[in-house]
Amino acid sequence: MGWKDISTIGKHEAVEMVAFCDVDSRHFSHVDKQWPGRPKFDDFRVMFDKMGSEIDAVNITVPDHSHAVIAQAAMERGLHVYCQKPLTHTVWEARQMAALANKTGVTTRMGNQIHSEFQYRCAKLLIQEEKKIGKVKEVHTWINAAGHGRSGMLDRPENPGKPPAEVNWDQWIGPAPFREYGHDRVYHPFTWRDWQDFGSGSIGDNGCHLLDPLYTALDLTAPLSLVSGHTGMNDEVWPAQETIVYTFPGTEYTEKDRLKITWYDGGRRPRWKYKGVPSGSEILQPASLIVGTDGFLLVPHWGTPKLYPEEDFAGYELPDPGPAHHWHDWVDACLQNDTTLSDSFAYAGPLTEAVQLGNVAARFPDQELQWDSEKLAITNLSEANPYLTKNYREGWSVHEVS
Repeated sequence: MGWKDISTIGKHEAVEMVAFCDVDSRHFSHVDKQWPGRPKFDDFRVMFDKMGSEIDAVNITVPDHSHAVIAQAAMERGLHVYCQKPLTHTVWEARQMAALANKTGVTTRMGNQIHSEFQYRCAKLLIQEEKKIGKVKEVHTWINAAGHGRSGMLDRPENPGKPPAEVNWDQWIGPAPFREYGHDRVYHPFTWRDWQDFGSGSIGDNGCHLLDPLYTALDLTAPLSLVSGHTGMNDEVWPAQETIVYTFPGTEYTEKDRLKITWYDGGRRPRWKYKGVPSGSEILQPASLIVGTDGFLLVPHWGTPKLYPEEDFAGYELPDPGPAHHWHDWVDACLQNDTTLSDSFAYAGPLTEAVQLGNVAARFPDQELQWDSEKLAITNLSEANPYLTKNYREGWSVHEVS
């Protein structure tokens, strides 16, 4: 994804790449072909110190656990930031990133690129302007991806090996508690998503995508409560299969003053018997089914939105939200010092908070957590509050934004 981000950003006519940083020097082969001779680093702090006067903006595409550390360092230098999803590794970090973006006035965007695609933007038009399904009653959202479906491991390897010479393992570990490398593909380059110290499981990996159109189309704020049910977990990896039931305050687009959104992953699927709507097991792609008083809207993760029952919408043409380019619109906003992007940290922070609250709930299965967003606290289970944040390795902390 790092190459996808920088290669796409680099195609903007106003962008000049001045330096690259990667803890695995084998990845520099891509940039050497595209931008030969640019300085390369394996420590972002050294890069900022040496190249800071030449840098206007940064792209951060690294494992979740290091997002906030790098983004905070960049914003404090006045640099614009494009950061991959989920915005941060914890709820508390998300709150700090949104606050710091507001304080510094830099231009920010989270890398959930489908936010700018047709299907997600069309869903907003269908609900808010076209009002095709009336008031929303409930939502089901699902994806097959599992919390530890990549490495297939439940515990650390018993005989960890040394990292390749090209990998700066200390930098890769970053703010997490130190552990040995293991062996190829235990953590690096992709299976880190399984592990609690580095990734955010299925809800963290995919929630900032699939819940995104719900936030925009329904004008959602912070959830009021949530409860997780799953197949079990230990202290190392996230659950393989999980269901999370969120309760949000109602909005002008919902039928009642409370809205239930149910998340399913790891192969779990919703069950319903809605006339004129395929069953949950029949809809293969990741998607959300938005249940309205006057119809149903299917919003695929990738694909064209679909209204049901089909006969009720025969001949209807979906509205066109117009063109958008997630990466290049961010570049244009940076050039204009525009901080109002629809997926700036002011928006991405609260969305990420809801996603990472799901991971807090996973540690207390089948217990409903009552959430007070203003106080940044779970009010009915004090032992859950420490999981809103985490401990940082010395020299790698994220500080509170005042």
